[in-house]
Amino acid sequence: MMEFEEKLKGVAAPLLAWYDANRRRLPWREEVSPYRTWVSEIMLQQTRVAAVLPYFQRFMERYPTVEALAAGEEQELLKLWEGLGYYSRARNLQKTARIIAEEYGGRFPAEYDALTALPGIGDYTAGAIASIAFHEPVPAVDGNVLRILSRITGSELNILDAKYKKIFRAWAQAALPMERPGAFNQALMDLGAGVCLPGGAPRCGECPLAHLCAAREEGRQALLPVRAPKKEKRVEEMTVFLLRREDGSVALRQREKTGLLAGLWEYPNVRGLLTEEQAARQLADWGVSPLRWEKSWRGKHIFTHIKWEMQGYAVTVAGEGEPEWYSAEQRRKMAVPSAFEKANSILREWEGE
Repeated sequence: MMEFEEKLKGVAAPLLAWYDANRRRLPWREEVSPYRTWVSEIMLQQTRVAAVLPYFQRFMERYPTVEALAAGEEQELLKLWEGLGYYSRARNLQKTARIIAEEYGGRFPAEYDALTALPGIGDYTAGAIASIAFHEPVPAVDGNVLRILSRITGSELNILDAKYKKIFRAWAQAALPMERPGAFNQALMDLGAGVCLPGGAPRCGECPLAHLCAAREEGRQALLPVRAPKKEKRVEEMTVFLLRREDGSVALRQREKTGLLAGLWEYPNVRGLLTEEQAARQLADWGVSPLRWEKSWRGKHIFTHIKWEMQGYAVTVAGEGEPEWYSAEQRRKMAVPSAFEKANSILREWEGE
């Protein structure tokens, strides 16, 4: 493994030269602070940069400081996060903001170990904050970096196996320059996002590290990195009801405070894929009568370990019934996750948004 570390010491100079000429201009890079770096990195988990940009801007307008975030209301925060998914990220942001405001006087700790002790901040995010905002020589190892390291070294170690975590981190540390650690980590992010792409699609002709890359030399780019086979996701079938009364009110209910999509709002739903006849019986059980069956749809939503298969019905109904009804003004403060985006889009169409 030591020969790999010697090889990796040659990565920094060509990579930083490439980064200086090609780096992405992003708002959290143009104005750097520990707070902005932290929020951007949390938003970027499991989410593309293009999708994050408008959310980051709105977030900074509403919560310009860690103190403002600490003082905010959870439901307002979740509504602002609506559509980004993985809502535990937003809750952990606020938990950490309150710890920093109360225990650190509003100032982020610069030390890697202190950062990893905060809710929602793992090894990668701590490395990003420490290196970018505080210029600490700490690596930030995510999936992009693991792919780049695997290809440069030609390693066949399984990147998802925890027992190899220390090896990959040691390689990243060996490549890290002491003088520009934050720029180096961001350069690796950009290289993985735009050049050293997954599967058989890397743009090796554009890569500043092509001359160091064992995978390119051996023609094994599509085979690396090695990843363990993914477990099949558990499939859950459900029928979702978008119910609207003629006064414009819509049926919603709040999910449990723990578990998947905890505390968020959802349209009434039941297990199983119901036919229209079965759905009509369900409406009768809830004590409402269909006036017009407006639309039906099929959809799916994929979570980390679960896949939802959904049958949906949009129905104009009469009656009070079992559901709770909310006006458009009330719904503006309620976060409905993107798992229900089809129903959300139909509702926006109905309301002319």
